[in-house]
Amino acid sequence: LWSRRAHACVGVSAQLFLHLSAMSCFHGDPNFCPECGTVLPIPGMEDTVTCRRCSYNISVTEFADVTITSSVVFNSLEGSSTTMEAEEGGELKGPVIDRKCSRCGQEGMVYHTRQMRSADEGQTVFYTCMHCRYQEKEDS
Repeated sequence: LWSRRAHACVGVSAQLFLHLSAMSCFHGDPNFCPECGTVLPIPGMEDTVTCRRCSYNISVTEFADVTITSSVVFNSLEGSSTTMEAEEGGELKGPVIDRKCSRCGQEGMVYHTRQMRSADEGQTVFYTCMHCRYQEKEDS
């Protein structure tokens, strides 16, 4: 037990550590283990909550007045279009390259990349013609 606490309390002198051995190095949020700082599991039907990392046990009575909430925040759909336009019919924004459009034959296309396939494969490059707004894609 002493060595586990000693590793968790890095930087605390041995004499001070022995004096404060009943206290923990992590204080504050009840969602975290007071011994190692790991996120604690949600209390269940058991009488104690056990840290999955260091096996420290906390009585569920310490969570009596704690409200656990969670939320998921989604980005708005505005501004997430495939081509970055200032407004409908507006000027395309992004890096321009010298690439010939396969529809109108003009030079100059705006591009952006996305990771559409697995992480060990290349990105997909989307090209948009600045003149006719034709879109092409290329798997690199």
